[in-house]
Amino acid sequence: MDFTHIHHVAVIGSNYEKSKHFYVDLLGLEVISEHYREEQQDWIIYLRLADAVLELFIKQGCPKRPGWPGQEAYGLRHLSFRVPSVEETVKELHAAGIETEPIRKDIFTGESMTFFHDPDGLPIELHE
Repeated sequence: MDFTHIHHVAVIGSNYEKSKHFYVDLLGLEVISEHYREEQQDWIIYLRLADAVLELFIKQGCPKRPGWPGQEAYGLRHLSFRVPSVEETVKELHAAGIETEPIRKDIFTGESMTFFHDPDGLPIELHE
């Protein structure tokens, strides 16, 4: 087996406008395509993420995520983006009105890191 790259990650959001605004307008991800799936009653927006894809599903009626930190559920814990500078990215997020946790050092690698959340509470990590 040869698992060398992630092809895509799928995230479910509850509100088309809020989720698309967050991932496209605020985080700057490029829309590859988007489609309404009548049979599923949901939207799927394909976003470019370097050499991978972030699939953003927008659908109603899904259970909410447990609170963070403290309450966690099995499955995807968080989404993490590698950035050249956590400090500079945090400044850009704050300028866009997105709150972040304080920057800290990863206890194993010593690299800078922090977290923020998408409109549905999905934890997103920044890591150098």
